[in-house]
Amino acid sequence: MKRRDFIQQTTAASALIGLGGIGLSSFKSSQKKITILHTNDVHSHIDPFGPEDGRNPNKGGVARRASLITSIRKENPHTLLLDAGDIFQGTPYFNYYGGELEFKLMSMLKYDVATIGNHDFDNSIEGLYAQLPHADFDFVSANYDFSNTVMDTHVKPYKIIIKDGIKIGIFGLGVELIGLVGKNLYKETVYNDPIESAQDMTRILKDDEHCDLIICLSHLGYDYRHIPGKVGDLNLAEKTKNIDLIIGGHTHTFLDKPTIVKNIEGKDTLVNQVGCYGINLGKIDFYFDSDKNKSANGRSIIV
Repeated sequence: MKRRDFIQQTTAASALIGLGGIGLSSFKSSQKKITILHTNDVHSHIDPFGPEDGRNPNKGGVARRASLITSIRKENPHTLLLDAGDIFQGTPYFNYYGGELEFKLMSMLKYDVATIGNHDFDNSIEGLYAQLPHADFDFVSANYDFSNTVMDTHVKPYKIIIKDGIKIGIFGLGVELIGLVGKNLYKETVYNDPIESAQDMTRILKDDEHCDLIICLSHLGYDYRHIPGKVGDLNLAEKTKNIDLIIGGHTHTFLDKPTIVKNIEGKDTLVNQVGCYGINLGKIDFYFDSDKNKSANGRSIIV
């Protein structure tokens, strides 16, 4: 996986639009830089892959990720660290500790926000709830209704974070659980339509909260446009507006750089996903000029 950069440029403050409008060189010296780091589908991979691993030799591992994140934060203190779900299930660490270790390590790495993937219910919703005291970060999901479960009030639809005067709204979306997770595990969790939920969230975050940057943490999957009625990140981007960045998960899709998708207004939305198992770390830098016009530069970094 090569480190390849791309630059997405914009001519409006309200959303990422167009390429070739305002280059980074045209931004004033007063520009602000917000760095978004992200993971997905880490699946309890605490240790790096060994040197004899056929596909991922000497890659991944929480310690290496921590060193990389620390280095990036030193370069830019205005950095967010996000996760798009499926934190649990995949190694004996989860079987033995039930998610405690994963949440404690993510807290040590100072994750800001995560969403919930289908495998995060593998030890039941009560098992997920039991581990929440070990998570010093917030969970967001706009389309899972937890009101009749033990998770009620512990998961918010969205979270707003302000970095260097830039107001960032982050909301979450989860995949339909029927057929993926036993009803006995997710109990009375209700799945709502992700596109309708996203439209509600963008209205709130853009129109009511006046966010400068809107990010969706999605565990829907990358591309299901070939399956009628099934929502993935690409058609989510196509059918909504005002989402600047969709950070995806679920399908373990390795992208060298974000995909650019035209939204319902013909403006550009970035969609990114960094595979699985902590092998890669996503890094997207957003630049804001004094009028809060945006540009972005993104890549996947091998851990």
